[in-house]
Amino acid sequence: MFRVFLAIASLLGGLGVAAGAFASHALRDQLTERMLAVFETGVRYQMYHALALGGVALLLARSEVGSGWLTAAGWAFIAGVMIFSGSLYALSLSSVKWLGAVTPLGGVALIAGWGCLAIAALVGK
Repeated sequence: MFRVFLAIASLLGGLGVAAGAFASHALRDQLTERMLAVFETGVRYQMYHALALGGVALLLARSEVGSGWLTAAGWAFIAGVMIFSGSLYALSLSSVKWLGAVTPLGGVALIAGWGCLAIAALVGK
């Protein structure tokens, strides 16, 4: 899982930089200030969790740290980014309002990832 999570973290980070640049250059004149802020929130959370996933990958590489809760944290971070940031990107680009109702599900997945990481730290499994 170390290599899988590190590769996905790297992709999320690189795509986050690209999305931020896209927002800054191509979308600035295309979106309202509110929708640009929504897009940038998606980028910010994607980058935070790309780094978090990279940290999970590095922890998995350490033999004394258990992998069950860490693996759960990694998958929760991935799902959370896809749902949370993905729905914010889609909302800002399409203005389809019901997509905003999907975003909290991604937030719950991100929170679950942090919870799993905390459990891994406490129980080591």
